[in-house]
Amino acid sequence: MPTVVTFGEIMMRLTAPGRQRFSQATGLQITYGGGEANVAAALAQMGMSAAHATVFPDNDLGRAAGAFFQKAGVDTSCFVYKGGRLGLYFMEVGDGMRPSRIVYDRYESAFAHLDPAAFDWENILSGARWFHWTGITPAVSASAAQACADAIAAARKLGITVSTDVNYRRVLWKYGKQASEVMPDLVRNCDVAVCTEGDAADIFGIRSSGFVEMAGKMKDAFPNLREIIATRREVLSASHNRLTGLCFDGKEYRESPTFELNPIVDRIGGGDAFVAGYIYGSLHYDDPAKTLAFATAASALKHTIEGDYNLVGAQEVEQVMGGDVSGRLLR
Repeated sequence: MPTVVTFGEIMMRLTAPGRQRFSQATGLQITYGGGEANVAAALAQMGMSAAHATVFPDNDLGRAAGAFFQKAGVDTSCFVYKGGRLGLYFMEVGDGMRPSRIVYDRYESAFAHLDPAAFDWENILSGARWFHWTGITPAVSASAAQACADAIAAARKLGITVSTDVNYRRVLWKYGKQASEVMPDLVRNCDVAVCTEGDAADIFGIRSSGFVEMAGKMKDAFPNLREIIATRREVLSASHNRLTGLCFDGKEYRESPTFELNPIVDRIGGGDAFVAGYIYGSLHYDDPAKTLAFATAASALKHTIEGDYNLVGAQEVEQVMGGDVSGRLLR
């Protein structure tokens, strides 16, 4: 059985080649990704058993998306194929002072119309040690929110660690509920939350002057949370950032070393790589500081790789975590 299970929508990503603008491109490169699935794929690259649960349209595009993640090493036995369409997003990669741009086309997707009863969560989670979801999933539709709640409840019943990246997307909440109405009940039963000061204010009404104050208030509001984690990103340009991992467990505040990301090849999935690294570190290391450093190093490496998920092994992350950032040719 898988060690880690994730749940969420997978979309087709259509990227203008190179650094071209949409208006220049005469073709688009196809790949697939989704916040939670990216976590499962990254963990699979690190040698962990990871499964993802989702819904695809029962057509060639849905099957192609499923095969993509199966090739990445993800356990796809929880994939459901039914009517509907595959969500899309279009990517224009920025450079220097010109930012990257994303256009979404995910309305009426098969995932948005999922049947919560399609997932037998106690069976899916049997033997797992970790379940991960993001705030994007309950934002997509009422049925997706219900399935997410069912999964969290099953995980709690089975004693499985639950993590969330609260990941607020204002434009997604269109089915009559606001994030502030849905997310608190879901986060209440989580052990680890990825949350920034901005998301805490927008979703939970928690206002603060910094990460530690916010994290302390989050722990007060959600006593089950063991840790609040995040990354701090200093944006010097679209192709040059600095990245630091942050963690507060209610008693101790930790920061990882800061990584220079220059040049950035693809920043999409950097947060998912951080989560995957944190899950890997939590399940392999006894040292919380080492876990945070591993997670941040994993995210830093993701910025050098095209596509949505992190295509690196654990040993590569440990080398970077240990200070080997020279990029010297290996032969």
